Amino acid sequence: MQFLELKKNLKKDFSHFQKVKVAVLGDSSTQLLTQAIRGLGYNEKLDLEIFEADYDQIERQVFDLSSELYQFGLEFVIIFHSVEKLINHFYKLSDEDKLRFADNHIENLTSLYDTIVSKQACKILYFNFAEIDDQVFGNYSNKAVSSFLYQLRKINYELMNASQRLKNLFIVDLCALQSYYGYEFVCDPKVYVNTDIVFSIDFLPLIGKRLVDTIQAIRGKFKKCLILDLDNILWGGVIGDDGIENIQIGSLGIGKAFTELQMWVKQLKQRGLILAVCSKNQEHIAKEPFESHPDMVLKLDDIAVFVANWDNKVNNIKYIQCVLNIGFDSMVFLDDSAFERDMVRQYLPEVVVPELPEDPAEYLNYLRKLNLFETASYSKDDHKRTLQYQQEAKRHLVREVFVDEEDFLASLDMTAIVGAFDKFNIPRVAQLTQRSNQFNLRTIRYTEEDVQRIASSEGYHTFAFALRDKFGDYGLISVVILKRQDSALFIDTWIMSCRVLKRGMEKFVLNEIVKFTQKEKKYSRLIGEYIPTAKNSLVKNHYAELGFKKNEQGWVLDIDGFQPTKVFIKVEGR
Repeated sequence: MQFLELKKNLKKDFSHFQKVKVAVLGDSSTQLLTQAIRGLGYNEKLDLEIFEADYDQIERQVFDLSSELYQFGLEFVIIFHSVEKLINHFYKLSDEDKLRFADNHIENLTSLYDTIVSKQACKILYFNFAEIDDQVFGNYSNKAVSSFLYQLRKINYELMNASQRLKNLFIVDLCALQSYYGYEFVCDPKVYVNTDIVFSIDFLPLIGKRLVDTIQAIRGKFKKCLILDLDNILWGGVIGDDGIENIQIGSLGIGKAFTELQMWVKQLKQRGLILAVCSKNQEHIAKEPFESHPDMVLKLDDIAVFVANWDNKVNNIKYIQCVLNIGFDSMVFLDDSAFERDMVRQYLPEVVVPELPEDPAEYLNYLRKLNLFETASYSKDDHKRTLQYQQEAKRHLVREVFVDEEDFLASLDMTAIVGAFDKFNIPRVAQLTQRSNQFNLRTIRYTEEDVQRIASSEGYHTFAFALRDKFGDYGLISVVILKRQDSALFIDTWIMSCRVLKRGMEKFVLNEIVKFTQKEKKYSRLIGEYIPTAKNSLVKNHYAELGFKKNEQGWVLDIDGFQPTKVFIKVEGR
């Protein structure tokens, strides 16, 4: 999208979109950047309410605790230090100070971060740096610690390390965008010299999109599933016509393009993305390369749902969505056929369908540039996701055999593991708060740092629920945070994975919460709140269905009068 198109968005009606507060602090002019961000917000159905600090006022706004920044009320803070200002500052230093330039920069950023988060809980987005090679040392810059290029690269490296320590800090990868487009595209020297605007007009939509993508990922909106056509996507040729021995894949010719695409897709799967296949073919023929071709990188056990038949792809994607129980807006569909792409766009407009280049050699680079799979979290459990969804597909088939719901639930042989938050499950707890949209009563997002603070606070009680059945282990699937309020407990957070819907898990969770409160003998009521969003209408009647009564305090449950609900889940722990 062009910058002028984004400016046109600013005149449109944002009133029906969710408001998100974003502060922008820069050491150079950020006016056009804020326009691009707000315009892109419209495309994402967000009303980005932006506070733009005055020119070069980062430190004043942050360290003055009575500044306009804190009066604004923070959700996200974007901090932009430009490489152009950075190099000018570096040149003014003594040789001795140049040796500590990178370390001092990281210390300053840490001080900014600590000050902001101590004042208001928010997420901080910080640009890393596009590279400027000043050629003072030439290639020897890589050996000269006092060279600007050495210190610049060290800053970018240490920014990654800092984001590991500072859980509410997220790096916006300006350096990666420069590697795609070149510094001359990123920055227009003539505009910069005359206006102090660093980014070129053509680059603004690109960096703005990275910012908005990151904000959306932190807010829990991101892609969870990649649906793949097969012929001329994972291999060259048509398996049904050409046969397994003649499809193009491997290390020679155009086959290399398909192999490298598969390698990239495999990495996405290992990161936690769900892979599905949607192909017009006979199933046994479509599966043959996965089972028998020596050059296939992807195997059948990488695919959560495999659909190959002669039905139209819209219906097959609907089936995949039904099995996975995720939103269509969480899906990306790759197909080489313009007809199939257009049909899916027409009937399933929420699914993202990239307009692939005609030449398969260009597929991978094109897809990387789109940044379709932004994420704000990663845990060690993510690599298990494909297996969990394969197990869910088996449950889906078994469910169709049973007429009686209770017989089906009893047949699953379910066991729940109940515990508090601890150092082992905190990353996954934080991830659930960031990812869960449908079964999320208040849709409050927490980072690992936030969850750690809650877990160590005497003002909260925390619950983490894992589940397994005869088909396999669901892992951690529900999180509850209770906040103490005198004789009542307020349900700050109640989240559950949609993979366990219709298993009786929500009733089991309430049984366990009440059992805990009865043992504590301090509390007489549970108080719940439902905050509606575009995604969580699934749980709008949640509290009413569980026996809570609505009053001026919210949804209230009298603990003394509670009778446990029958469930088909055994319990371990707590």
